[in-house]
Amino acid sequence: MTALQTIADHLTARRQTVTCAESCTGGLLAGAFTSISGSSQWFHQSFVTYSNKAKEDRLGVLPATLLKHGAVSRETVAEMARGAKAVAQADYALSISGIAGPGGGGKGKPVGTVWFGLSTPAENIERTALFSGDRESIRQQAVGFALALLAEHLV
Repeated sequence: MTALQTIADHLTARRQTVTCAESCTGGLLAGAFTSISGSSQWFHQSFVTYSNKAKEDRLGVLPATLLKHGAVSRETVAEMARGAKAVAQADYALSISGIAGPGGGGKGKPVGTVWFGLSTPAENIERTALFSGDRESIRQQAVGFALALLAEHLV
């Protein structure tokens, strides 16, 4: 069974919901969720917050967090996930912020660096990964990682 099907089955059986807040993936995670027939039972809305201002306005990410740590950071994805969960009134929220390339990377945050936030009913989790390949490949790998992260932490 795929991570996506595991998520769909779990959320449907428990009448729980998930939302997502995406930056570098630009809606691909929401697209994965809605590729499952019947997903409207457990997926009601998502947020594509590509700019820092959108992260602040829509999700409540603090300007100080973005200034001190940047958009691609543990702190930012944690605030994105918690904000999305609160706004959507969901049981789970996934957030993604990264550098898909080909430009934008730098010292300490090379192209392919992606941070993930997950807010569950029981805990808040942040993870990072470094993916390789072109922009589309990095974005697709990020979606797969996010789905696996959620599937692993369903409660």
